[in-house]
Amino acid sequence: MQALITVILPVFLLIGAGWAATRGGLTAAAMSEALTKFAQVVAFPCLLFRAVVNLDIGQEFNAPLLLSYYAAAAACFFIGMFAAHYVFRRDWEDSVVVGFCCLFSNTLMLAIPITERAYGHEALASNFAIVAIHAPFCYTLGIVSMELVRAGQNGFRPLALGRQILRQVVANPLVIALALGFVVNLAGLITPVPLYAAINMLANAAVPVGLFAIGGVLTQYKLEGDGRLIAMVCVIALMVHPALMWATGSVAGLSQSAFRSAVITAAVAPGVNSYVFANIYGRAERVAASSVLMTTMGCLLSVWLWLTLLP
Repeated sequence: MQALITVILPVFLLIGAGWAATRGGLTAAAMSEALTKFAQVVAFPCLLFRAVVNLDIGQEFNAPLLLSYYAAAAACFFIGMFAAHYVFRRDWEDSVVVGFCCLFSNTLMLAIPITERAYGHEALASNFAIVAIHAPFCYTLGIVSMELVRAGQNGFRPLALGRQILRQVVANPLVIALALGFVVNLAGLITPVPLYAAINMLANAAVPVGLFAIGGVLTQYKLEGDGRLIAMVCVIALMVHPALMWATGSVAGLSQSAFRSAVITAAVAPGVNSYVFANIYGRAERVAASSVLMTTMGCLLSVWLWLTLLP
């Protein structure tokens, strides 16, 4: 428990610092929005580029692991989306954002450090395999779903829809960064030292800036009217997702190391990208921001539970 606190408490402190700074008037709410944009289009893409460039793709790619993990993740997306629409009566665009919150685990800021502390650095190979396609898979699923919903409202035109989805996916800075990382990695290219140093500095800013920004954004929203919906996101993200991962991983016959990494990754809170996605479309931003805070608080206990259950 002490190890989990030392990993997760700094996350709370950064979110709290952003909230306190904005609430106390030290920073303006507009600054939080600007920092969110910076994290979204600059810092996080650099972080993902660096991760993929340094990834041993041939050794760490594991098809059964990825199929079992993303089958469970996709199931949570659709559970969250349909529940938000049919149970909580949110419109389809809000419901897609809620589904995205149930889908997108905080693989970088929580899953990797918790796995490393629990099982050692050598256990992280499976985490890196999941991270390598996490953003493109999740953003593609979210973007495609959102564009399908919007197309249904404006009249269904398959060719126009296909072009719109393609534009949204290929224009996403996170997807572009991952694609460039794979090109550099697979082609064996060497990133010039000054350029890599600059990318590395921006990448190091991604997590603290993103967390500080979301703390400031939280001052703009209240839990009033969304408490039950946020509670549902917490249950799906922290309990249903790892339970489904446990089931799919058992069926796939994953190794003990891969199984542990995947379950822990599924058990952590949604990442700041959940709010980033909501911010891109301007829908359900209060739910996304509050869900990140509440699930991050809740995962202190939920991850401890899953760690005690894992072999």
